[in-house]
Amino acid sequence: MARGWESKQVEAQIESAREPQPDSRTGQSADDRQRQREKQTLLLSRAYIQHRIESSASSRYTEALNKALEEIEKKLAGLSEAQ
Repeated sequence: MARGWESKQVEAQIESAREPQPDSRTGQSADDRQRQREKQTLLLSRAYIQHRIESSASSRYTEALNKALEEIEKKLAGLSEAQ
């Protein structure tokens, strides 16, 4: 009888492992955590580019940085819409 109970327990563990589990600490799914990491990365990139624009002496370089900043803003807007 114990052997049958163990196999049912293993089967239940396998089934629960297949289901997407929210993070027990934050209640977030893996997709939510991925979006949050991507958002944080974009925010850091935006801050870095803004700093580079402020310290840039070259108009061509500043123009390229402004284009990169626009792309980051578009991606951030897309992430906000997805939530």
